[in-house]
Order: sequence, then structure tokens, then C-alpha cells
Amino acid sequence: MKNIIITGTSRGIGFELAQIFAKNNYQVLALSRNTKPLSELNIKNITPLSVDLLVEKDLKKVTDFISKNWNKVDILINNAGKLVNKPFEQLTTQDFIDVYQVNVFAIASLTKLLIPFLQTGSHVLNISSMGGVQGSLKFPGLAAYSSAKGAIITLTELLAEEYKEQQIAFNVLALGAVQTEMLEEAFPGYKAPVSAIEMADYIYNFSLNGNKFYNGKILQVSSTTP
Repeated sequence: MKNIIITGTSRGIGFELAQIFAKNNYQVLALSRNTKPLSELNIKNITPLSVDLLVEKDLKKVTDFISKNWNKVDILINNAGKLVNKPFEQLTTQDFIDVYQVNVFAIASLTKLLIPFLQTGSHVLNISSMGGVQGSLKFPGLAAYSSAKGAIITLTELLAEEYKEQQIAFNVLALGAVQTEMLEEAFPGYKAPVSAIEMADYIYNFSLNGNKFYNGKILQVSSTTP
């Protein structure tokens, strides 16, 4: 039975993704600050763990759990994200720091801690955005968010190169519009053509099989703009 870690599981894509893995007999460690939504479902194979990805002692809870219960991780999906929607002139340095901490630094910290548990054939999948892809259409108000999502794309490419000899694959999905709470925050009133559960199903399949065909690649998962 494969062991799966997913971040950002209290809502949206991460919430749906954890359930899909569990119902297909995978062991899931679901990380989020708010564990109540998944805990209330009481689904077999899901262990909700309250973790603030920016707090070092919380990250230690993750490695402690793995050491005691799993010893290895097969798939890590860095799904958690933070969005600030403000005109550029209103963005503060702290806004940029807050967004980069969640969308870049937390991913780097968690991934680094989990490297010793990632075996040959493991897959690390980072969730980015079309807004972070060079040459894609950009939207006002998302300077901090989209630039952070661009940074995680580059980091993924670098890690794929650094760990290719260990046969740990790193890929990134740049998502387009998905009907989630975060989309509503960025584009109030906009209705996306893809639901959270539909995108979760796509990510589920790619995380299990994508590393057989890709490493260090950016896949644009978008049919519309935004």
C-alpha cells in the first residue's frame, strides 16, 4: 500500500484529493491547519494532522509520524497555497513574504525534511498556477501570488535535476481555473468549467503515473483563461 502526503487538505482540491486516494486504498497523511473537515468524515486510511507549514515544530510532527508509522513516502503533493489579491501599489513587503512563505518556502522546507523517506520511484508533485508560467496571460492584483507560483516551477526543475540519480521524480502542474474558494477570492463571481473534484481526479492519476513519463516538467492543465 502506497503512502501519500497531501498539504492543504481542509478545502478545495486537497480536500477532495485526500478522499480519492483513501477510497482507492492508499494511506493518506492529510496536512492542514484545520483538520476538522476531514476528521468529521472519519474516512479509513486518512490521518488528518494539524500542521502549520511555517512552524518548524509542526513540520517535526510530520517526520515523527512517518518514522513511527510508515518509514517511507511514495507520493508528496504540495498543494497548499496562499493568495493575496491587491493592486501592486498596495502590496506590502509583508504581503509578498506571506505569500512566498506558503507557496515557496514551506514547500522547500517540507520537501527537504521528507527527502530521506523518499525511495526510488517516489514522486513529488508541486501544484502551481498558469499565472506562474512564462508567457501566459497575467492578471492585475496577483503580482505576489503569480510570481511565487513561478518560483515553485523553477524550484521543481532544479530539484528534478538534483535528485535524478536517486530516481526521485519532481513535476509541477500549472492549473488553470478550478472552482475553488481560492478562485472566488481572486475572481469573485467567475464560474470555472472544472470543479475541485474533477481536478483532484486528474491530479490523483497524474501523481500515480506521471513520473513514469515525466521528470522536471511543467504541465499546463488549463482549458480556459483565467
